[in-house]
Amino acid sequence: MPRLLLIDDDEHLALPLGAYLARFGFELAWAGRPSQGLARLRAEPFDAAILDVMLPEMDGFELLRTLRREGGAVGALPVVMLTARGELPDKVAGLELGADDYLPKPFEPRELAARLQTVLRRHRAAPAAAAPAVAIDRLCFDGLTVDLARREVQRHGQVVELTGTEFALLALLAGEPRKVFGRDEILNRLRGHDADLATRAVDILVSRLRRKLEPLDCIKTLRNAGYAFAGAPVVA
Repeated sequence: MPRLLLIDDDEHLALPLGAYLARFGFELAWAGRPSQGLARLRAEPFDAAILDVMLPEMDGFELLRTLRREGGAVGALPVVMLTARGELPDKVAGLELGADDYLPKPFEPRELAARLQTVLRRHRAAPAAAAPAVAIDRLCFDGLTVDLARREVQRHGQVVELTGTEFALLALLAGEPRKVFGRDEILNRLRGHDADLATRAVDILVSRLRRKLEPLDCIKTLRNAGYAFAGAPVVA
């Protein structure tokens, strides 16, 4: 049974939402404050987190930023943002910070359950989907090493902290250098759905990955076509 942590200061939401999500095989825990949520995420195993944006202590964007800086299982945890702020700039901000999906309040619990199922499915499938056709454990390029077995990326010998989705994208592109991947193909391989916002999220994901790989410039944009990995291969 997948364990979820809801971090939301609305104490009246957790109990009925937990009862509803249990019908779909989820176990929901609750934390009313970001500090409590962070403590639980560091101490207990969870499969995903649901973050509200309007929180005491720090807002959900800052909380998400903190999570992504953690590294390890906490840093790679799938996150769904849940908030009354449903404007596009807020959605883009959450996705840029590493959210896996975004659902504005008020929401239908069935839609949240479906989004959680999709997020967890693609998170679990990402390593297999991202692996190259040739069964190798490491991809080596000038200044960049992608260790598929350990799910670790090094830039000039320094470890780069990536989310699960960022690693899956890099492994997908680097597994077939010079191949142009269209946005729809990336969605099908990594995200599993083709909503308009998800299409925009591919560009956000690529931009986020590029920033983490700087000063390397190994992901190229092909106008009206997609993206390709342009790193120079080296022998490991």
